[in-house]
Amino acid sequence: VQLQASGGGSVQPGGSLRLSCAASGFSLDNYAIGWFRQAPGKEREGVSCMGRSDGSIRYADSVKDRFTISRDSAKNTMYLQLNSLKPEDTAVYYCNVLTNWGQGTLVTVSS
Repeated sequence: VQLQASGGGSVQPGGSLRLSCAASGFSLDNYAIGWFRQAPGKEREGVSCMGRSDGSIRYADSVKDRFTISRDSAKNTMYLQLNSLKPEDTAVYYCNVLTNWGQGTLVTVSS
Protein backbone atom coordinates (compact mmCIF):
# COMPACT_ATOMS: atom_id res chain seq x y z
CA VAL A 1 0.00 0.00 0.00
CA GLN A 2 1.56 3.24 -1.10
CA LEU A 3 0.59 6.84 -1.83
CA GLN A 4 2.95 8.89 -3.98
CA ALA A 5 2.32 12.63 -3.98
CA SER A 6 3.62 15.11 -6.52
CA GLY A 7 2.90 18.47 -8.09
CA GLY A 8 4.09 20.94 -5.50
CA GLY A 9 6.21 23.94 -6.38
CA SER A 10 6.70 27.66 -6.04
CA VAL A 11 4.13 30.07 -7.41
CA GLN A 12 3.22 33.73 -7.08
CA PRO A 13 0.06 34.80 -5.28
CA GLY A 14 -2.95 34.20 -7.50
CA GLY A 15 -1.29 31.28 -9.21
CA SER A 16 -2.42 27.67 -9.54
CA LEU A 17 -1.05 24.20 -8.97
CA ARG A 18 -2.43 20.70 -9.26
CA LEU A 19 -1.32 18.15 -6.72
CA SER A 20 -1.49 14.46 -7.58
CA CYS A 21 -1.40 11.39 -5.39
CA ALA A 22 -1.04 8.02 -7.08
CA ALA A 23 -2.16 4.98 -5.10
CA SER A 24 -0.78 1.49 -5.42
CA GLY A 25 -1.74 -1.71 -3.67
CA PHE A 26 -5.39 -0.75 -3.25
CA SER A 27 -8.21 0.99 -5.10
CA LEU A 28 -9.03 4.57 -4.18
CA ASP A 29 -12.64 3.90 -5.17
CA ASN A 30 -13.09 1.79 -2.04
CA TYR A 31 -12.14 4.50 0.45
CA ALA A 32 -12.74 8.04 1.50
CA ILE A 33 -9.80 10.23 0.49
CA GLY A 34 -8.39 13.41 1.92
CA TRP A 35 -5.79 16.13 1.66
CA PHE A 36 -4.08 17.75 4.63
CA ARG A 37 -1.42 20.39 4.96
CA GLN A 38 1.12 21.52 7.52
CA ALA A 39 2.51 25.02 7.46
CA PRO A 40 5.83 25.87 9.14
CA GLY A 41 5.39 25.97 12.89
CA LYS A 42 1.77 24.87 12.74
CA GLU A 43 -0.14 21.66 13.24
CA ARG A 44 -1.35 19.54 10.36
CA GLU A 45 -4.83 20.54 9.26
CA GLY A 46 -7.47 19.05 7.02
CA VAL A 47 -7.94 20.75 3.67
CA SER A 48 -10.50 18.63 1.84
CA CYS A 49 -12.04 15.18 1.82
CA MET A 50 -14.23 13.11 -0.47
CA GLY A 51 -16.48 10.28 0.63
CA ARG A 52 -16.28 6.78 -0.77
CA SER A 53 -19.79 5.90 -1.69
CA ASP A 54 -21.63 9.14 -2.37
CA GLY A 55 -18.61 11.22 -3.23
CA SER A 56 -19.61 13.85 -0.69
CA ILE A 57 -17.01 16.59 -0.56
CA ARG A 58 -15.94 18.96 2.19
CA TYR A 59 -13.47 21.83 2.26
CA ALA A 60 -11.87 23.83 5.00
CA ASP A 61 -13.35 27.33 5.07
CA SER A 62 -9.95 28.78 4.25
CA VAL A 63 -9.81 27.02 0.86
CA LYS A 64 -13.46 26.85 -0.11
CA ASP A 65 -14.14 28.07 -3.66
CA ARG A 66 -10.42 27.98 -4.45
CA PHE A 67 -9.42 24.32 -4.13
CA THR A 68 -11.03 21.29 -5.79
CA ILE A 69 -10.61 17.65 -4.80
CA SER A 70 -11.14 14.85 -7.30
CA ARG A 71 -10.12 11.32 -8.16
CA ASP A 72 -9.57 9.39 -11.37
CA SER A 73 -10.59 5.75 -11.04
CA ALA A 74 -8.83 4.68 -14.21
CA LYS A 75 -5.52 6.12 -13.01
CA ASN A 76 -6.14 5.28 -9.34
CA THR A 77 -5.02 8.79 -8.56
CA MET A 78 -6.44 11.58 -6.44
CA TYR A 79 -5.95 15.27 -7.12
CA LEU A 80 -6.16 18.63 -5.44
CA GLN A 81 -6.48 21.63 -7.74
CA LEU A 82 -5.23 24.78 -6.04
CA ASN A 83 -6.36 28.10 -7.56
CA SER A 84 -6.04 31.71 -6.45
CA LEU A 85 -3.20 30.74 -4.17
CA LYS A 86 -2.31 32.95 -1.23
CA PRO A 87 0.91 33.17 0.81
CA GLU A 88 -0.93 31.56 3.72
CA ASP A 89 -1.44 28.45 1.58
CA THR A 90 2.30 27.77 1.86
CA ALA A 91 2.65 24.33 3.44
CA VAL A 92 3.57 20.72 2.88
CA TYR A 93 0.51 18.99 1.48
CA TYR A 94 -0.24 15.35 2.28
CA CYS A 95 -2.69 12.92 0.74
CA ASN A 96 -4.40 10.47 3.05
CA VAL A 97 -6.43 7.29 2.90
CA LEU A 98 -7.27 5.71 6.27
CA THR A 99 -3.91 5.41 8.05
CA ASN A 100 -1.86 5.75 4.87
CA TRP A 101 -0.08 9.01 4.09
CA GLY A 102 1.77 10.26 1.05
CA GLN A 103 5.24 11.64 1.58
CA GLY A 104 4.15 15.25 1.27
CA THR A 105 4.71 17.81 -1.44
CA LEU A 106 5.77 21.38 -0.73
CA VAL A 107 3.72 24.32 -1.98
CA THR A 108 5.30 27.76 -1.63
CA VAL A 109 3.33 30.89 -2.48
CA SER A 110 5.45 34.01 -2.56
CA SER A 111 6.01 37.11 -4.63
